[in-house]
Amino acid sequence: MLHPEDHRDSGELVDRLRKAPEANVTLMMEIVDIACRRFTLMGPSEKSARIKRLIRSGAWTDAALALIDLELPLWQVRRIAYDEGEWYCALSRERELPDWLDQSIETRHADLSLAILSAFVEAKRISAPSSRTSVPIVKRSANPFYEPVCSDNFA
Repeated sequence: MLHPEDHRDSGELVDRLRKAPEANVTLMMEIVDIACRRFTLMGPSEKSARIKRLIRSGAWTDAALALIDLELPLWQVRRIAYDEGEWYCALSRERELPDWLDQSIETRHADLSLAILSAFVEAKRISAPSSRTSVPIVKRSANPFYEPVCSDNFA
């Protein structure tokens, strides 16, 4: 299983979502393979079987919302709006906060399902655990303006 930040094509996936005119089975399966870690780790479950049925039947919007429910349980759809030929989708962790306080992910696309999937991929990328150690890294080079001074009194 490939993790979105480890996979060198994750940037290409975001570009493909922006450029795609509409969702299709190939694109959906690529998103599942690249960005959906729980989908494959859970094995056969009720939720993963439902997502597979939605993808097979071409219910792209329902499949995208089901992927958010499965993969990002802390994220919720904050807003879906249609304006001047484009769908706008916003995902948020804190939906009840005012817009100006919330750090939501907002995407847009001419196709509703691709707008939702773009927001999903971005949220997945942001919420991916970083590979930091538990101990902070300290720079080894000291600033040249600071020199060690002996302050002991040897008298």
